[in-house]
Amino acid sequence: MNDENQDLVKNSYFLHPGCIYIPSEPTLISTVLGSCVSICMYDKKRRTGGMNHFLFPYILDKDKATARYGNVAVLALINFMVDSGSKIQDLEVQLFGGAHNPLICKNNIGLDNITIARKILSKKRIHIVSEDVGGERGRKVVFNTATNEVAVAKVEKLRQLDWFPYNQKR
Repeated sequence: MNDENQDLVKNSYFLHPGCIYIPSEPTLISTVLGSCVSICMYDKKRRTGGMNHFLFPYILDKDKATARYGNVAVLALINFMVDSGSKIQDLEVQLFGGAHNPLICKNNIGLDNITIARKILSKKRIHIVSEDVGGERGRKVVFNTATNEVAVAKVEKLRQLDWFPYNQKR
């Protein structure tokens, strides 16, 4: 990130699993992903963005529907962006996560998370401009809501100190 962009962003926010965040001013949103998926959504006309982080692909029980599930989190992020003044045709997405480690889990939840995100975005005609999905490695993601820049670091193993609040030897 260049100095000009760094001056634009004075806020930072760590996005926890099962949450959605759309800041009212430029913010660096960060999260840590394994099999989870995050969508960084950007309005190219308004130069603003938001992000979600979901753990599971879908839930059918409306009484248990939360942003922990892709079918809820993706639609909610879209609706929140539109409610804040965005138009669908001005939105674009960067998609991250969905790793699968067969030593930890036999089922490939990561692939299912990627699939549900792509399906809903395609149905809503929101273009995915970049993605870093799948594989066996976790990811640290930092999204600049003012510029649509994203930094991704792939990690062999997610450690406790990768999670916010960051502490000591990071």
